[in-house]
Amino acid sequence: MRIKDIIIAFDGYSSCGKSTLAKQIANFFDFIYIDSGAMYRAVTLFAMQNNLIVNSDIDIEKLRNALNNIQIKFIYNQNLKKQETFLNGQNVENEIRNISVSDKVSYISEIDFVREKLVDLQQKMGPKKRIVMDGRDIGTVVFPSAELKIFMTASSDVRAKRRYDELIAKGDNVSFEEVKENIEKRDYIDENREISPLKKADDAIVLDNSILTREEQFDFVKGLIANKFSL
Repeated sequence: MRIKDIIIAFDGYSSCGKSTLAKQIANFFDFIYIDSGAMYRAVTLFAMQNNLIVNSDIDIEKLRNALNNIQIKFIYNQNLKKQETFLNGQNVENEIRNISVSDKVSYISEIDFVREKLVDLQQKMGPKKRIVMDGRDIGTVVFPSAELKIFMTASSDVRAKRRYDELIAKGDNVSFEEVKENIEKRDYIDENREISPLKKADDAIVLDNSILTREEQFDFVKGLIANKFSL
């Protein structure tokens, strides 16, 4: 199905399924999908690999100096039928999804010069429109004029269970309590950081998917698009 050239912004809490739903919508309407969270995860992985972050302590000046040498690209894997993240030429799609990166990404993403750099890169993707982007500040900072904004949420227990099941399926050795603690810590940091805190845009539509299946939330957003743009 084809609709006019617009930008669709998905924001919300971690492990709400933003990326999954955004990908579904992008594929259905033949839009380009951009995972802004993967960009912050890639910078976090770089910092970890280069000993620029230990626990929550960050070597700010070394990270600032290194930022211009960090290259992030998204390449579609035809065999797997999904987009993968590349950091300085290396496929890091699996590495950026593990809990060690999840545990530190909120510390990196609250740094002003990191957000400024990545927001600038994200905004440069916007002029041609026909994109779906998900993250924490897409509808409020990156694309405040996006034609459709969805704010996703779910209870922390539901989100922790989803994330826990995902990690266990990948073979990670984690506990449910560890995953829930990580999610609640990220929520607090995301909501309370000074730069681009997580919040709902005034014109965003709230989607609480605590008790919705993937098919139900997909149908909900398709219906919103059909009604808003008279399909």
